[in-house]
Amino acid sequence: MRSALALSLIALACAGCSPIGPDYERPTVELPQDWKSLPGANPALWKPASPADDVPKDKWWKAFNDKTLDELIDKCLANNNTLQTSLARLDQAIAQSEARGAALLPSLNLGATGTRVRTSENRPSTTYTSVNSSTIQNDFRPVAIMTYEIDWLGKVRRDVEAANNTAAQAAADTENVRLLLTAQLASAYFLLRQYDEEIRVLTNIVAIQKRLLNLIQTRYDLGAAGRTELSQQTALSESSGAQLEILQSLRNVQENLIATLTGTPAALFSIAPGRLPDRPPAFPVSLPSTLLERRPDVAASERAMAAANAQIGVAKAAFFPSLLIAPTFFGADSTNIATLLSVPSIVWSIGVTATQTLFDGGRTSANYRFAQAGYRATAASYRQTITVAIQETQDAMSSVQQLDRARSKQDEAVRNLNKAYQISAIRYREGLDTAQTLALIQQNQLTAQRIKWQMHGGQFLANIALVKALGGGWDGYKDLKPELSTDSQK
Repeated sequence: MRSALALSLIALACAGCSPIGPDYERPTVELPQDWKSLPGANPALWKPASPADDVPKDKWWKAFNDKTLDELIDKCLANNNTLQTSLARLDQAIAQSEARGAALLPSLNLGATGTRVRTSENRPSTTYTSVNSSTIQNDFRPVAIMTYEIDWLGKVRRDVEAANNTAAQAAADTENVRLLLTAQLASAYFLLRQYDEEIRVLTNIVAIQKRLLNLIQTRYDLGAAGRTELSQQTALSESSGAQLEILQSLRNVQENLIATLTGTPAALFSIAPGRLPDRPPAFPVSLPSTLLERRPDVAASERAMAAANAQIGVAKAAFFPSLLIAPTFFGADSTNIATLLSVPSIVWSIGVTATQTLFDGGRTSANYRFAQAGYRATAASYRQTITVAIQETQDAMSSVQQLDRARSKQDEAVRNLNKAYQISAIRYREGLDTAQTLALIQQNQLTAQRIKWQMHGGQFLANIALVKALGGGWDGYKDLKPELSTDSQK
């Protein structure tokens, strides 16, 4: 018992030592103090970032105040197969982490054997003078067996550290999948609504063009208009009808994409026509350093790096002996059940096994170099992820600002072209403008109105891209409510 106690104390002492291999430290990454789209910000606002991607995020899509979008995203989060796959992999990673953590504790097994053996009377004798006889013997043996690897170098702890970081990486990957899916669905939804607006405008213009075609047909029949005017207006009406068919096809593509994202067969899914809100909500822009806190892909890259760092310690421990307390057991052995629990029947054993690799053809060294290279690769991937995050945020911010300015100018262009068309239509009826002049103004009006709605839809897509670049939800989304469009028919 004294020996067993001594070995236990040695094991505990070894387990308290610092694990072999380098301790993980997050590498420094040079970050800008502010965005170039926001000049003049206070540099004192910059701060070193610390991961906070696990903080619960608000449902950012609620800021658009669109019940249809809310229902679609809820359905996506419940039924999307890509997300379900990611959640299953997360469960696997957590289970793997728990399994690795079990190596820190001893393994205890209980067993029992009971045998009844008859020996042969004709078995070989040990001497020529002895006489054998047949015997029947009972053997009863209950036993408890314990095995435990002494983690004197911290190899097991490094392995557990790697598994825990891998599980954390899987959690961040799952959050990233959730963010990408919601952003993709919201983008598809607002692009579909953009097509709804374009279809509505084009339908109205086609109706106007048909009425004008009827007028020109009447004038042609009366000899007041030439064949060129009639052919020109007919071609214009047919061209607008063709564009309407293309828009409907593009809308169908987005509708089918939304069906797939929500886990619904496209043939069984449809969305009624709707409108874009007048303005997208103004999403707050955070400092560059907060990208390291909020973006799940950055968090996943960092945790992959931490896991790779721990694997260096695991690989390095292979250069040293491994110590195993095994087999250690306590039990009883008797030929009679009645005496099985008596003191003379007690048996026990304890021992320590040490193994050291002397020659493996360079395998241990190669594994160690592999682990080091793996860490360098994850560190480079981490820095690249941050660089891409900054690029995506800067691109989205620039798009939001430029589309806002362009939309204001385009709205003014549409108003002027609408006035020009009204004036030209009156002048044509009075015989003051030619059909060619009126057709040119119609075409410009159609192009301007479609560009207006393309820019308006682009504003929503740019804001969604900004949300995705910033890592998802934020506080106070309920205060950002867009207004319903009042000029959809203009």
